[in-house]
Amino acid sequence: MKKHIELNAALFSGLLILLTYFYLHETYAEFILYCFAYLIGGFFKAKEGITETIIDRKLNVEMLMILAAIGAAVIGHWLEGALLIFIFALSGALETYTENKSSAELHALLSLQPNEATRLTDAGNEVVPVDQLQVDDRVVVLSGERIPADGIITKGITCIDESAITGESIPVTKTEGDEVFAGTVNSSAVLEICVTKPAKETLFQQIISMVETAQSQKSPAQHFIERFEGPYVKTVLLLVLLLFLVPPIISTWTFTESFYRAMILLVVASPCALVASVMPATLSAISKGARNGILVKGGTHLETLGKVKAVAFDKTGSLTVGRPSVTDFVRKNNADSSVILEIAYAIESQSTHPLAKAIAAYAKTHAAEPAVQVKDIAGKGMDGVWKGQTWRIGNASFMHNAIEEHVAERSRKLADSGKSLVYMENEEEVVAVFALQDTIRPEAEAAIRTLTKQGIATLMLTGDNEQTAHAIAKEAGITTYRANCMPEEKAAAMKELESSYGTIAMVGDGINDAPALATAQIGIAMGNGTDAALETADMVLIKNDLGKLTDAIKLSRRMRRVIKQNVVFSVAVIMLLIIANVSQALGLPLGVVGHEGSTILVILNGLRLLR
Repeated sequence: MKKHIELNAALFSGLLILLTYFYLHETYAEFILYCFAYLIGGFFKAKEGITETIIDRKLNVEMLMILAAIGAAVIGHWLEGALLIFIFALSGALETYTENKSSAELHALLSLQPNEATRLTDAGNEVVPVDQLQVDDRVVVLSGERIPADGIITKGITCIDESAITGESIPVTKTEGDEVFAGTVNSSAVLEICVTKPAKETLFQQIISMVETAQSQKSPAQHFIERFEGPYVKTVLLLVLLLFLVPPIISTWTFTESFYRAMILLVVASPCALVASVMPATLSAISKGARNGILVKGGTHLETLGKVKAVAFDKTGSLTVGRPSVTDFVRKNNADSSVILEIAYAIESQSTHPLAKAIAAYAKTHAAEPAVQVKDIAGKGMDGVWKGQTWRIGNASFMHNAIEEHVAERSRKLADSGKSLVYMENEEEVVAVFALQDTIRPEAEAAIRTLTKQGIATLMLTGDNEQTAHAIAKEAGITTYRANCMPEEKAAAMKELESSYGTIAMVGDGINDAPALATAQIGIAMGNGTDAALETADMVLIKNDLGKLTDAIKLSRRMRRVIKQNVVFSVAVIMLLIIANVSQALGLPLGVVGHEGSTILVILNGLRLLR
């Protein structure tokens, strides 16, 4: 609303100026219309400047503009003063537009959150406010409805539009046991969901909270500009006074000419463009990142990200997907692979162990008759009966029979590459070996290459053993790594790396990464990370896509370039206009257009980051 009122006031002020300039001359109507142009165009900025001066007890840019406009009127330059008010009001409306554009991202998110949910009870269905849902409540979501809370699907198979969370436009297929998030859209079937988080703790609410935090924080450049503004304004006022009093005494300038030049100085030396150099660009960059699954908790962190010289990665869940997968399947020469996989699924599908679940997922297409008398032996493996025959699946010590040399040789090579081995045997012989490993993220290798091209060193810190660490680092293209790291050792490593490289970023997802994330200048959490990691981090990659890290660094560097462009341009314009004024080569109209035009240009340059 404020954006529209300010803009309409500025435009109406401009309309009054045009009407007066072209149709009214040397009349009382001209004087009255210019007064209205002053009042309507300058009301918001004058109110803002006077209020801040009273509260903060220091002068600001708005006060300089008020004084300059009044000074122009005093010496009879009503048109120039009105133009100053008009362009200053227009630049203020543009800055407000930038702020509202950024906050619109938050309002767009809020509009996606359902207000009500259909909860299943023993007495039937009831519609309740979302904030009344509790953990373990069961809710029904119809096709086309937004999911009201984070949870697990207990009944139904559907496609979920998760673009509100991840930015990914292609719907994701979800089935029983899969996790779903509040604010996403159930596209095709009726679902029954078990709530896993209260409304205030959902991923959706975390995103909103992060965007709010980012909008409220200021970057170091913005803090510098704000500290600089007060002393600068006082200096300008002193120079204006000197320019008014001194030249008539030491030169041929009249007091009228001197006052005129002092008013021009008051206009052109005002740091409007300099003040507007940072905030629009920062807000635009934060909004751009939020739209693309990159949440930064403030301009400070986004600005620092562009100075990063090295990035340290946690392995599990950051460089890798965070869960084991079957990478190799080795069978005895005369064994039927389809039968082996069928039996493996029949037994392993009855376990919740991560390795068992990975094998069951690998063999799922061969599912058939279930196994019976299945037992889970802790630390060993599982056994069960399938079609009257006993089978065992587990580690080498759980096997009763010898391993064929062909299988044993392949197994040794797989173990040497850092993979976990699960053996499978019947009552007579070992028939197969599954090799499992937490696989590297598909985009990780390309992200590491891009970081290297950007001149950023990459390292890996992991609690895993040397063999596994070496294998993952080699696959990802990372040459430097540290294995067997405890959480406190990761944090200590960040301090060491800071002394070697300078600005360091840490990418992690677990509770054990929280100390290192807090120690690094920039802590970056994966979107599927633990609450501790998400709270500690300065930035979150919602899509769990490491490619977004390189995008974020590019965005940060682009933002820093735009801010530098704005600062250099605004200072250069101020200096040029001051020199032209002292040389008597600049009139008040051109001074107004040059100064306020530069302010509008730096705001528009900052808005380019939204593209």
